[in-house]
Amino acid sequence: MIVIKFGGHAMTDTEGLFAHAVQSALDMGEQCIIVHGGGPQIDKALETAQVESTFLGGFRVTSPAAFNIVQSVLSGEVLRNLVAQLRDVGINAMGLTGRDGGLLIAKRLTQLVDGTAADLGQVGEIIRVDTAILDTLINAGFLPVVSPIATEGDEVNEISRVGLNVNADLAAAAIAGAMGAQTLIFMTDVAGIYRNWPDPTSLISVISAAELRTLKDDFSAGMAPKVLAALKAIETGAETVRVIDGKDPLAFALALRGHGGTLVSA
Repeated sequence: MIVIKFGGHAMTDTEGLFAHAVQSALDMGEQCIIVHGGGPQIDKALETAQVESTFLGGFRVTSPAAFNIVQSVLSGEVLRNLVAQLRDVGINAMGLTGRDGGLLIAKRLTQLVDGTAADLGQVGEIIRVDTAILDTLINAGFLPVVSPIATEGDEVNEISRVGLNVNADLAAAAIAGAMGAQTLIFMTDVAGIYRNWPDPTSLISVISAAELRTLKDDFSAGMAPKVLAALKAIETGAETVRVIDGKDPLAFALALRGHGGTLVSA
């Protein structure tokens, strides 16, 4: 089982390279789940609607007005276009949001990666994943493609009418952990995790989750949620996490075969 977080500049792929690489993995017998982001598309839609968008500690502060746009962009434009790209190469992709069937239940996120209290609005932290939905789709021959919008709730109940914006890295981590994925691949705009960004000589090839945990407060705001997501994925059941440059089709193809980028191990 491979969970793939698809985002960054990889989402500008117009040649179907990502879809073909996923098809190759499926042809080798791998089971895959894709979780997508959509930051640039959201930024554009918010700007058009003249809705303010700010970031705090790497998280998008999401007002009710912003959430409506975020949900529309992710669950509409981005999800449907990605599903279409995958189906164009013959993949039996099925798109769904984290709100569908109660797939992702989240509580409001009230602190940053370093523990600082923060009011982020309608931003969620996933507390449970209904893996039966994903298992059912996979067993029926579908490749699930998940939009990172969750329903607000707790360990037992949900507030079905309230949705929360979830950082796509953390959504992918929650799904990878719950599914016991062999690996979670983060497609980013950089080659991996750097000890001292942007020093190219500080790229980390392999690091244990224990060591990464000691360093997590040292990373820049953009990388901080990704580092936190890598740790959460392994803490909750994923075997490994690999952070790669999503702009490079070769990097993704190599990652599907267990090579390249930064490998975080249990």
